[in-house]
Amino acid sequence: MPTRFVILHHKVKDGEHWDLMLEHGEVLLTWQLLANPVGAGTLPIPATPIADHRKAYLEYEGPLSGDRGEVQRVAVGAVEITDLCASRCEFRLTSARIEGEFVLARGGEGGWRFQPIQTL
Repeated sequence: MPTRFVILHHKVKDGEHWDLMLEHGEVLLTWQLLANPVGAGTLPIPATPIADHRKAYLEYEGPLSGDRGEVQRVAVGAVEITDLCASRCEFRLTSARIEGEFVLARGGEGGWRFQPIQTL
Protein backbone atom coordinates (compact mmCIF):
# COMPACT_ATOMS: atom_id res chain seq x y z
CA MET A 1 0.00 0.00 0.00
CA PRO A 2 1.38 3.46 -0.89
CA THR A 3 2.36 5.84 1.86
CA ARG A 4 -0.31 8.53 2.29
CA PHE A 5 -0.66 12.12 3.42
CA VAL A 6 -3.48 14.46 4.38
CA ILE A 7 -3.80 18.21 4.83
CA LEU A 8 -6.48 19.16 7.35
CA HIS A 9 -8.00 22.62 7.76
CA HIS A 10 -8.79 23.31 11.41
CA LYS A 11 -11.39 25.97 12.16
CA VAL A 12 -11.20 26.71 15.88
CA LYS A 13 -12.63 29.43 18.11
CA ASP A 14 -9.43 31.49 18.12
CA GLY A 15 -8.63 31.17 14.40
CA GLU A 16 -7.59 28.60 11.85
CA HIS A 17 -4.57 26.56 10.82
CA TRP A 18 -3.69 23.62 8.60
CA ASP A 19 -2.12 20.31 9.66
CA LEU A 20 0.15 18.50 7.22
CA MET A 21 0.28 14.81 8.16
CA LEU A 22 2.72 12.40 6.49
CA GLU A 23 2.36 8.66 6.98
CA HIS A 24 5.59 7.20 8.38
CA GLY A 25 5.49 3.70 9.81
CA GLU A 26 2.58 3.39 12.22
CA VAL A 27 2.01 7.14 12.76
CA LEU A 28 1.40 10.41 10.95
CA LEU A 29 4.27 12.88 11.30
CA THR A 30 2.45 16.19 11.80
CA TRP A 31 3.25 19.86 11.33
CA GLN A 32 0.89 22.76 11.98
CA LEU A 33 0.98 25.38 9.20
CA LEU A 34 -0.18 28.98 9.50
CA ALA A 35 -1.43 29.14 5.88
CA ASN A 36 -2.99 26.78 3.37
CA PRO A 37 -0.15 24.97 1.57
CA VAL A 38 -2.36 24.19 -1.46
CA GLY A 39 -1.42 26.79 -4.07
CA ALA A 40 1.01 28.51 -1.70
CA GLY A 41 3.56 29.22 -4.43
CA THR A 42 7.20 29.56 -3.46
CA LEU A 43 6.84 31.57 -0.26
CA PRO A 44 7.79 29.71 2.90
CA ILE A 45 4.95 29.04 5.34
CA PRO A 46 5.75 29.07 9.07
CA ALA A 47 5.37 25.55 10.48
CA THR A 48 5.45 23.94 13.92
CA PRO A 49 6.07 20.24 14.48
CA ILE A 50 3.39 18.77 16.75
CA ALA A 51 2.78 15.33 18.23
CA ASP A 52 2.45 12.39 15.86
CA HIS A 53 -1.17 11.48 15.13
CA ARG A 54 -3.00 8.20 14.58
CA LYS A 55 -3.59 7.03 11.03
CA ALA A 56 -7.34 7.42 11.59
CA TYR A 57 -6.86 11.13 10.80
CA LEU A 58 -6.21 10.22 7.15
CA GLU A 59 -9.96 9.68 6.82
CA TYR A 60 -11.45 12.02 9.44
CA GLU A 61 -13.55 15.14 8.88
CA GLY A 62 -15.92 16.67 11.38
CA PRO A 63 -16.11 18.16 14.87
CA LEU A 64 -13.19 18.24 17.27
CA SER A 65 -13.73 16.83 20.72
CA GLY A 66 -14.67 19.25 23.50
CA ASP A 67 -16.55 21.56 21.10
CA ARG A 68 -13.19 23.05 20.01
CA GLY A 69 -14.08 23.50 16.34
CA GLU A 70 -14.11 21.50 13.11
CA VAL A 71 -11.65 19.84 10.78
CA GLN A 72 -11.96 19.43 7.01
CA ARG A 73 -9.71 17.53 4.59
CA VAL A 74 -8.15 19.88 2.04
CA ALA A 75 -5.96 17.36 0.19
CA VAL A 76 -5.23 13.63 0.35
CA GLY A 77 -2.84 11.54 -1.69
CA ALA A 78 0.47 9.74 -1.82
CA VAL A 79 3.72 10.84 -0.18
CA GLU A 80 7.28 9.70 -0.71
CA ILE A 81 9.62 10.85 2.06
CA THR A 82 13.08 11.22 0.51
CA ASP A 83 15.04 12.64 3.47
CA LEU A 84 14.16 12.73 7.16
CA CYS A 85 16.26 13.87 10.10
CA ALA A 86 15.69 15.90 13.27
CA SER A 87 15.79 19.27 11.48
CA ARG A 88 14.55 18.49 7.95
CA CYS A 89 11.98 16.46 6.05
CA GLU A 90 12.00 16.33 2.24
CA PHE A 91 9.12 14.65 0.44
CA ARG A 92 7.11 14.39 -2.76
CA LEU A 93 3.32 14.84 -2.69
CA THR A 94 1.03 13.48 -5.38
CA SER A 95 -2.68 14.37 -5.32
CA ALA A 96 -5.36 16.18 -7.29
CA ARG A 97 -4.92 19.38 -5.19
CA ILE A 98 -1.16 19.57 -4.55
CA GLU A 99 1.80 17.98 -6.27
CA GLY A 100 5.54 18.43 -6.19
CA GLU A 101 8.64 18.23 -4.04
CA PHE A 102 8.58 20.05 -0.71
CA VAL A 103 10.70 20.53 2.38
CA LEU A 104 9.91 21.16 6.01
CA ALA A 105 13.07 22.54 7.58
CA ARG A 106 14.20 24.24 10.74
CA GLY A 107 15.40 27.76 10.00
CA GLY A 108 18.34 29.69 11.43
CA GLU A 109 16.28 31.06 14.31
CA GLY A 110 14.89 27.66 15.33
CA GLY A 111 11.49 28.10 13.63
CA TRP A 112 10.33 25.69 10.96
CA ARG A 113 9.14 26.48 7.43
CA PHE A 114 7.29 24.63 4.65
CA GLN A 115 8.16 25.38 1.05
CA PRO A 116 8.54 23.82 -2.39
CA ILE A 117 11.99 22.56 -3.33
CA GLN A 118 13.28 24.71 -6.16
CA THR A 119 14.57 22.72 -9.12
CA LEU A 120 17.22 24.14 -11.44
